[in-house]
Amino acid sequence: MNNLNVLYEDNHIIVVVKPCNILSQGDDTKDIDMLTIIKNYIKEKYNKPGNVYLGLVHRLDRPVGGVMVFAKTSKAASRLSEEVRNNFVHKNYLAIVHGQTLDSEVLIDKISKDEKTNNSYIDLENGKESILMYKTLYYDKSKDLSLVDVDLKTGRHHQIRLQMANRGYPLYGDQRYGLGEKAQIALYAYKLKFIHPVTKEEMEFKYLPDWEILKEVNL
Repeated sequence: MNNLNVLYEDNHIIVVVKPCNILSQGDDTKDIDMLTIIKNYIKEKYNKPGNVYLGLVHRLDRPVGGVMVFAKTSKAASRLSEEVRNNFVHKNYLAIVHGQTLDSEVLIDKISKDEKTNNSYIDLENGKESILMYKTLYYDKSKDLSLVDVDLKTGRHHQIRLQMANRGYPLYGDQRYGLGEKAQIALYAYKLKFIHPVTKEEMEFKYLPDWEILKEVNL
């Protein structure tokens, strides 16, 4: 994969668009991943010998595409990781869900992860607090599908997918928590906002997926 979509790059960070169904980092499958792709890009572009440093500071699930930032130095990685821990990195997602959602809603749950099945579940006793806010952008009555903008406040495993499904709004194309239709999951990290780890400038990047339903809204 040589056609890496780079939205921004300087000496400290690189902001890219992760395609759907590409890993954020390598796993046991040995499939291609974003860390490897970007390292190869940097190595080739700058003719760097040996290993290239690249810090992963946040992840997207394999089927989910969208905007990601990676650190090109250990100092930038440390500072961005601290931003993530302190919830100073803001991620907005677009999702298409079944049903007619409310105009806006705040969802608060306690979520745990089953390590054996890799599924998340609502766990009132021992789960971690999980918060998201969504607003409805468009409802397609003929298909009974809603387009929502999700402001993710905490980054739990499969959080958006589980919380929306738990309210009766499963994501279109979600094979784990949805209705089982054979389609690409309609979840996309379209906006990322953070403080530059060195210049301290507020950075914001947007990249929209190629969804037909987006023609009905102005984002």
